[in-house]
Amino acid sequence: MNKPITVLTRNGEAKLKAELDELKSVRRREIAEKIKVALSFGDLSENSEYDEAKNEQGIIESRIAEIEATLAHAQIIDDDDISTEKVGIGTIVKILDIEMEEEMEFKMVGTKEADINSGRLSDESPIGAAILGHKVSEVVDVETPSGTLKFEILDIRKDDEE
Repeated sequence: MNKPITVLTRNGEAKLKAELDELKSVRRREIAEKIKVALSFGDLSENSEYDEAKNEQGIIESRIAEIEATLAHAQIIDDDDISTEKVGIGTIVKILDIEMEEEMEFKMVGTKEADINSGRLSDESPIGAAILGHKVSEVVDVETPSGTLKFEILDIRKDDEE
């Protein structure tokens, strides 16, 4: 079975690589030290410190494996590949919620980089999927659990910080 391709911006790739480096070089050492200390307490059958450290080790190793798999199967979007003709991953999009008369601005990103609180909208979210591929001044219907919303695309640009 083929792994699904994860789309990442260069910035997203850099963040994942930094997290991976931190987990491998710092967190692994910290956990190894915790396990070593817990082992010095003796009897492992009633050693909650040991159990806790081993659980934490499992979580960290799982995250390392997840990041490595993501990076191994990632499609990296370079700034040069980003067009402002249509909404795509890596673009900054300003949209207008027609009913609420509210403007919003998002950076379109792949699912692994999504963080709505930071203005990073996933290409797989209802709004992200609906506006993907559309041009400035187009009105897009977005199906949501609470009904259909209409958004007008006001602006598409590249990110200056990438």
